[in-house]
Amino acid sequence: MSGLFIVLEGGDGAGKTTQITRLAAWLQEAGHEVVVTYEPGDTPVGAVLRNLVLDPKWGDVAPRAEAMMYAADKAQHVYEVVRPALAAGKVVVSDRYVDSMIAYQGAGRVLALDEVRYLTDWATNELRPDLTIVLDVPVDQAVGEKTELDRLEAAGDEFHERVRTHYLDLAARDPGRYLVVPGRDDRDAIEAAIRARVEELLAAS
Repeated sequence: MSGLFIVLEGGDGAGKTTQITRLAAWLQEAGHEVVVTYEPGDTPVGAVLRNLVLDPKWGDVAPRAEAMMYAADKAQHVYEVVRPALAAGKVVVSDRYVDSMIAYQGAGRVLALDEVRYLTDWATNELRPDLTIVLDVPVDQAVGEKTELDRLEAAGDEFHERVRTHYLDLAARDPGRYLVVPGRDDRDAIEAAIRARVEELLAAS
């Protein structure tokens, strides 16, 4: 089987970690080699960039500087983790990828979406996931439940509403590559919906 690239997206606190853990375990039980990864920060270079963009101690960061640091993280992540795993025929399951940058730095920070898209495409050499799963949660049930917030989590409800809306817009424009699941549904029901869609991909590969 050729490599398969699956991404889970959604607002902060949407439950991505739980579903990634379950999906990876199911794939491994079925005999697939799985690489579980995340953005930003799952490389040595990315860990430094993650600290710079998320830790409030750095103060106010210009939206364009923030976007370029995220793009640098993605470029290194694809180079060091994602492409080698796919080339080896593995299933890559990533917590966040380019849609996060378009939603957060584009829609959230109100930067030109076409410019942010160009930046993500350039950074990743236009590598697209085979499937992006969006766990959709109302803002007051996601970030609103958290008490210790990083810079992006603390950006305010209007920011996070723009992010959520853009995720849904992206999914609506390309339903063949997206699966939107209500993130506050029963965890087993969410897992079953994700499995069903991934099974289709595996059967077609």
